[in-house]
Amino acid sequence: MSAVVVPDAHANNAKAATDAPPTASGQPTALYGGQSGRRVTVRDIAAAKQRHEKWPMLTAYDALTARIFDESGIPVLLVGDSAAMVVYGYDSTIPVTVDDLIPLTAAVVRGSKRAMVVADLPFGSYQAGVTEALGTATRFLKETGAHAVKLEGGQRILAQAEAMVAAGIPVMGHLGLTPQSVNTFGGYRVQGRGEAGEQLMADAKALEAAGAFSVVLECVPEDLAARVTASLSIPTIGIGAGPDCDAQVLVWQDMAGLTPRTAKFVKKYADVAGVLTDAARSYAEEVVSGAFPTAAQSYH
Repeated sequence: MSAVVVPDAHANNAKAATDAPPTASGQPTALYGGQSGRRVTVRDIAAAKQRHEKWPMLTAYDALTARIFDESGIPVLLVGDSAAMVVYGYDSTIPVTVDDLIPLTAAVVRGSKRAMVVADLPFGSYQAGVTEALGTATRFLKETGAHAVKLEGGQRILAQAEAMVAAGIPVMGHLGLTPQSVNTFGGYRVQGRGEAGEQLMADAKALEAAGAFSVVLECVPEDLAARVTASLSIPTIGIGAGPDCDAQVLVWQDMAGLTPRTAKFVKKYADVAGVLTDAARSYAEEVVSGAFPTAAQSYH
């Protein structure tokens, strides 16, 4: 139980929705693809929930892909601790550190102009208590320019979430399959079946009451995700949680077909691995044959 007292989250979310800045036509700015000339904020996120507007979120870890996704209209970019696997080559998210993620997060902020950038707090950087959590979150906001942080867990991290919100740090929750707890779960398994579903529901409502502006639901049954989504005034962001969540998120390398093996919930929208393979082979063959470089690529 936390001693921190925060305002009623339902009232705050409802007010944020009504306060969402309109466009020149008087209509609210759409999250996906909308052009507002400013960063997406938690007010925009809350307003989209009230409008029943679905929106996409992607991970990003560098300035170039952040720019592409930002210009594509993606409203929220997550610098996930999944960087442990897709950037640093580990087999889980657990080894990645704050110092590993800070330069990646700063690059994503520099590479984007409109998207809200959410920094994932890595394992071991917030679990010990409020002081550690506030220190970690503050580093991300001050050193990278991130606009919000994400942390995993329900009841056990409520004190940390409440303290961050009270300090002015927007918090995104994460429930269901929380990868930092993979050793406790005994592997990457669907969470929230049976009685565990009621606990997940309670955790989601507790995060909302603590002031979280959204909550990720990962690898939970779609009927449970639908119930949680309907019961909250803050948006749910699904990843392997069915179609009824308010938003969806994927690791961009999974989405683009760069990752060799992916989970059931992933849909590949491109074959980036194939494109890069072909490009690398074509380049290598031209170097070996002498076809590259030509006069066009040489200085005179």
